[in-house]
Amino acid sequence: MTVAKDASGREGADGGPGADDAYVPSRRRLDRERHRRARARRATAVAALSTLVTGAVLYLVVVNAPGWPRTRETFLDPGYAREAFPRVLEGLWLNVRLLLACGASVLVLGVLIAVARTLRGPVFFPLRVLAAAYTDFFRGLPLIINLMIVVLGVPALRLQGVTVDPVLLGGAALTLTYSAYVAEVFRAGIESVHPSQRAAARSLGLTHRQALRYVVLPQAVRRQVPPLLNDLVSLQKDTGLVSIGGAVDAVRAADVIVGRSLNYTPYVVAGLVFVALTIPMTRLTDWVTARMDRRRAQGGIA
Repeated sequence: MTVAKDASGREGADGGPGADDAYVPSRRRLDRERHRRARARRATAVAALSTLVTGAVLYLVVVNAPGWPRTRETFLDPGYAREAFPRVLEGLWLNVRLLLACGASVLVLGVLIAVARTLRGPVFFPLRVLAAAYTDFFRGLPLIINLMIVVLGVPALRLQGVTVDPVLLGGAALTLTYSAYVAEVFRAGIESVHPSQRAAARSLGLTHRQALRYVVLPQAVRRQVPPLLNDLVSLQKDTGLVSIGGAVDAVRAADVIVGRSLNYTPYVVAGLVFVALTIPMTRLTDWVTARMDRRRAQGGIA
């Protein structure tokens, strides 16, 4: 048997590569990785300590405030919290249903308005003007005023066949307002698609409608997913405003207890429930945004 040395100096049998040719990191690389792990542990420890110190300082400032006993009694009463929690959860189901129904309606209406604003040709000028006027009006009109006009004004008209249900009217007001915001998001996505994409689609024999449906809109929607999710998070919070018309959602359920007890703990419970519902959606938005940024940096998104 002949013994030979490979390029790294290790010996192998029959002139072949060394039997022990697995990668072995150098001492410098090991030292660098050890230093990096030590820095990460030190940074974690410093962050934890800083958080604890900040929390302790805030706690001491709050509990030592002159009005803290009265504030704790009024806003953080455990008895009223236990009473309000099941009723707030029951009302939250209405908010969730509104979110699902209004979210779907907003996406459809937003796409239609955005497409109307991007139509070309003089024949579509009136449609573009109407779409622009819609977005300008409802983006400028405060949502609370829109809700009051729709929820309180439509029943006053006494129109035959028109619902007076505050839930449906509140959902309609939310859809009108958020469709204007979402339409601008979609329009920005459509205009961000390079004209060469549309020209290439037309050169392949696709009509204008087919190019818009199969080439432009898929790219526009994919690029605008993060801002769309942000609008969805805002819509989830604003569903609580339908309570101004008498709909018994999470906010209204808390308001009933507050009106009877003059204790504001149920409002805190309702707020925490909304926060607990919003945080997962916010984290999902951050994850989708980071994922799309990584794909865009790697050339995975056109």
